Amino acid sequence: MLRAIGDRLHAIFVDNGLLRKDEFSNVVSMLDTLGIDVHAVDASALFLERLAGVEDPEEKRKIIGSTFIDVFEVQAEKMGGVEFLAQGTLYPDVIESVSFKGPSATIKSHHNVGGLKEGMRLKLVEPLRELFKDEVRALGRVLGLPQQFVRRHPFPGPGLAVRIIGDVTGERLDLLREVDAIFIDELHKNKIYDDIWQAFSVLLPVKAVGVMGDERTYENVVALRAVTSVDGMTADWARIDSDVLAHISNRIIRDVKGVNRVVYDVSSKPPATIEWE
Repeated sequence: MLRAIGDRLHAIFVDNGLLRKDEFSNVVSMLDTLGIDVHAVDASALFLERLAGVEDPEEKRKIIGSTFIDVFEVQAEKMGGVEFLAQGTLYPDVIESVSFKGPSATIKSHHNVGGLKEGMRLKLVEPLRELFKDEVRALGRVLGLPQQFVRRHPFPGPGLAVRIIGDVTGERLDLLREVDAIFIDELHKNKIYDDIWQAFSVLLPVKAVGVMGDERTYENVVALRAVTSVDGMTADWARIDSDVLAHISNRIIRDVKGVNRVVYDVSSKPPATIEWE
């Protein structure tokens, strides 16, 4: 986009409060290496306020999509003369959200497709709309993007809101960030991150009995999800070595206060989707 329109590009990165640990600063730093002047907007309080008490995943996605547009429109008004909003919408987002080029059921409303609010003032530009993730990665390599961009696992626009089953709160977000950071760190340490198409953690809406020393605990359960895929339309669960999984589980339970049980998701897509919500 920068090469195409030059200084007419106004890059806005919204912190919706639903990002992974250190994600905001890391992404801003990465974009800075490409010479992109990023305007960072902290809208985390607004997103969490609107999500308070919301448990239905479809409602979460629609709230997040609508709030994103509200934030972008405020920024566009401040800048003046802004008509277009460019999004990185991919084909799987479209297929799962709306019927496109043929009949299909709505699987889930992606925040940037089915979650967009009606009557938005900005016109959408979506250059990647009919491409799959593997095609986008190939395009990134042709354009000479650094590998740290090209090989990154997908991360949903609604972020951790759809990886927390149930109510989204600051406390639950902080807990999940710590769990997820350990999981991804261990994948890198064991040099298997690039063998996996997507990996993440999910905070479940249940608690389980455990034991720490001589004490009974009653704390949160988290699920680890890792899949292999080409385009995200189908996926198989990643066969991570059991010793590696055991170490990850032990580290999470030891280092993250409030978690006493870790499970590993062995569901394929279909019938399960990659994300839990």
